[in-house]
Amino acid sequence: MGGWQPLAGDMPPEVRHFVEQLRLLKDRTGLSLVALGSRTAYSKSSWHRYLNGTQPPPRQAVAALCRIAGLAETDAERFVVRWELAVQAWPRPARPAAEQGAGEYEDDPTLPWWDTPEPTPSADGGRLLRYAVLLLVLTALIAVVGVVALGRGPWR
Repeated sequence: MGGWQPLAGDMPPEVRHFVEQLRLLKDRTGLSLVALGSRTAYSKSSWHRYLNGTQPPPRQAVAALCRIAGLAETDAERFVVRWELAVQAWPRPARPAAEQGAGEYEDDPTLPWWDTPEPTPSADGGRLLRYAVLLLVLTALIAVVGVVALGRGPWR
């Protein structure tokens, strides 16, 4: 792993082990990050983040790398287990208190923290719909006025 950046010193051991194994697996392919990105659904910059431990990779990215590296099915399953352990221990980015709603659960066990959806818009979310309806009503009104004006115009 001579060409890799050193990993953060405060990285949990499960994460460190997983990232080191991920790097070895990537090196085994002989592919550059650009080539790896073109062979998977993940960009060069995404692979850079995954291989430097700044962001956990999605399970599908790990599976794609295992497939490209030619891992046997049992070895690929072991790699996914390492991924699961690492994701549980992966440091979460701090969320400002303003982003956390009152009474909101901090964790949704069905979603990994890096895939949690953005907060839903506030009550103003219907504003666009109100504007669209208003525009539709105004357009209909203008059409009615135009028809009436054509029916009473001087050319009749």
